[in-house]
Amino acid sequence: MSRLVPLGLTPRRQRGERTRASILAVAERIFAELGPEGARTDVIASAAGVNKALLYYYFRSKDELFQAVLEEHLSEFRRRALEIFNSRSSVRSKIAAYMELHFERIAARPYYPRLVHRLMTSGSKLVEQVFREYSAPLYKKLVEIIDEGIQSGELRPVDPHHMVYSLVALSVFYFSAAPIVKAVSHKDPFDPANVKLRRQEVMNFIQYGLFRHPEAPSA
Repeated sequence: MSRLVPLGLTPRRQRGERTRASILAVAERIFAELGPEGARTDVIASAAGVNKALLYYYFRSKDELFQAVLEEHLSEFRRRALEIFNSRSSVRSKIAAYMELHFERIAARPYYPRLVHRLMTSGSKLVEQVFREYSAPLYKKLVEIIDEGIQSGELRPVDPHHMVYSLVALSVFYFSAAPIVKAVSHKDPFDPANVKLRRQEVMNFIQYGLFRHPEAPSA
């Protein structure tokens, strides 16, 4: 998947950014398929069309490359999610916008759920570091927003922590379990029509399962 190259760079820097982006895109797929232990840097370099020495010019180790793949997604997601959470919108609108963003990002990066699963089962010290820096702030804010919505009467009385787990799972599971979904349903989970339908069903489920007044307009 292509990455955007920042504007205003010299031609040399643009080439460098494109090379780095190409390595990250290939590494994302290979790490998702094989895990950080099974992925080999020479295979990643070859698939990205660069030599191994150039890969190590951009990333000093395989662990650093794996971390860069994760952080490229997580840093942008955290930035956009915090913009939503810190806005003046209603609780209902914040939750809806966050779920739209979460679904949009995962649908655009279908390897991401598998990457996170690989990370969580790897036993790596990177797990705590990544989730403390990127996930913990969002988790805390979302729990606070849900609790605020319960107190104001916008949301049904639920356990805020368990509701966060449920909201995340609604978006993540469909993509992380895509091979199983395809096997049991005989439908391609990544077909644009199926992705669109899944998005609608997720939002409908949240609307009627969490909001006290499902038909009320967002503000």
